[in-house]
Amino acid sequence: MKITEDIVDHIAHLSRLEFEGESKQAIKEDMERIVNFMEKLQEMDTENVGPLIFMTKEINHLREDVPAETVTQKEALHNAPKADSDYFRIPKVLSK
Repeated sequence: MKITEDIVDHIAHLSRLEFEGESKQAIKEDMERIVNFMEKLQEMDTENVGPLIFMTKEINHLREDVPAETVTQKEALHNAPKADSDYFRIPKVLSK
């Protein structure tokens, strides 16, 4: 598949990106390399290859999730620049 500037422009539009000059050419070359790699993968014979579900046979050994209080609410509020009884005070970020 040949990557044209129209394809680059279309994909840029869909992804809400803008490419000009050298960056547009670089993206076009990257896309061509990706397509060429995919075409190379299509040549591989995968007839007798099963689907790969896990990358390794290792099993995750996770620690037990034990709830513990590490910092009390009072200690956390003590270091806050502004606090109001039980809460942190922060500048308003949303408007009506």
